[in-house]
Amino acid sequence: MARQARHRLSRRVTLLLAPSAAFAALLGFAAAPAHAAAWSSSDRWGSYETSDGYTLYNNIWGEGAGSQTIEANSASDWWVHADHPATGGIKSYPNAKKVVGKRIGELTSLDSSYQVDVPEAGAYNTSYDIWDSDHDYEVMLWVNQHGAVGPIGTPQGTVTLGGHTWQVYKGDNGANQVFSFVRTSDSAQGTVNILPVLRWLKDDKHWWGDETIGDVQFGYEITSSPGGLDFTTSRFGVTSR
Repeated sequence: MARQARHRLSRRVTLLLAPSAAFAALLGFAAAPAHAAAWSSSDRWGSYETSDGYTLYNNIWGEGAGSQTIEANSASDWWVHADHPATGGIKSYPNAKKVVGKRIGELTSLDSSYQVDVPEAGAYNTSYDIWDSDHDYEVMLWVNQHGAVGPIGTPQGTVTLGGHTWQVYKGDNGANQVFSFVRTSDSAQGTVNILPVLRWLKDDKHWWGDETIGDVQFGYEITSSPGGLDFTTSRFGVTSR
């Protein structure tokens, strides 16, 4: 996992200073950021639609949450500063999403790539959250995690799908079925072939039918981040056909 530093140009002081700027820095004046984010929100339900069909959400949905700000230039360039107390229970799931709108049987491919910079403190997971169009079923793909967090449900064994090996959990959150796939080794970047996971649930386990896939979300399910921690997405995209 990467360190807490955000590694964003918009948050980085310019290193190559002109003589006058260097003198100003000595006097205590900060250099201006290289560029500002296209969108920023600290609202609980703040959202932003990109020109290429993605939506970003601040999504502070849990009880006992603290403060959280999301900033974004695109679905593949966004970051979050979250300061949630060191208590149990998920506080938020800031994320970017793409709507697929096709049945599993209609899809010939469904892939996604990601790259993140996550802290070595707090309690959270970095995960895909995939929904059918009716929100009866939820499929979570955890690519990394830290602290006292765990998926809903009971263990169902280990399976290798979509280029990764996962521990599988099956459960119910009171509103919908939840199928969680937790990577057996953490990863801060990679590509996931999602369609074999969905077909395995349908054809091998018969846990759902030929569902229409709605949202493919990717973000950070944050339980605690006391003192303020940074989560950065530097690559995310979904392709389907």
